[in-house]
Order: sequence, then structure tokens, then C-alpha cells
Amino acid sequence: MKKKLTCHCGSVELEANIPDEGFKKLMRCNCSLCKRKGAIMSPIPSTDLKVIKGKEHLKMYQYHTKVAEHYFCTNCGIYTHHKMRSNPSMYGINVACVEEINPFELENVAVNDGINHPLDQKK
Repeated sequence: MKKKLTCHCGSVELEANIPDEGFKKLMRCNCSLCKRKGAIMSPIPSTDLKVIKGKEHLKMYQYHTKVAEHYFCTNCGIYTHHKMRSNPSMYGINVACVEEINPFELENVAVNDGINHPLDQKK
């Protein structure tokens, strides 16, 4: 099913294809960036997410390996989504940006160990 995501001010709107049964996985991450933003995220294939309004208001932030791409609205500062470092063909969406979702009612939110990311492990 198609769901609309928006930033706080409404300058950015995205459309995501979410499975009819709901999110397959909900998670928070403990990496240095995610622990500060505190968002609940859900992964979806990059082909299932598109910007429908306000692309010019999206700003990308990268750090460390410069693989992940974190996007936020330049007007209100809300993080909307990111390209995942562990699988760049997937996006993590900010579940709180999905209309009709109350993140405080969600259960079974896993914690991703971004501090010990597998791509940072020495071989």
C-alpha cells in the first residue's frame, strides 16, 4: 500500500510502498548519528520510495565512510530517510514521518548495533 511521508513543515513529501501487513522491521540505531536523532526506522527497497514534492528542500548529510546518505528538510530539519550503508539498494524511512503512524504506539522496535557496524570490522 502506498503511504505518504512528510517532514514537519510539509515542504517535503515522499511516497513509500509499505507491505499490506505493515512494516517488516522496526529499528533504532546506536551509531553516533542515529542515537542523536532517535528515530524509529524501517527499511524498504529504494525502488519503493520516491520524492513527490520538495526535492529542492532535501539536504544530504554523509560522514565516516560516505556510503550512507542521510536526508533531512532544510526548512524544518526533520530527517525523512536515508540510504543504508549496509545495503545501498535499501532506504531506511523515518516511521514518524508516515501519515497516520504514531511512533509511541509501536512495539517490537529492535536496536541495530551501528557502533559495531560489520563494515567497520577488521578482517
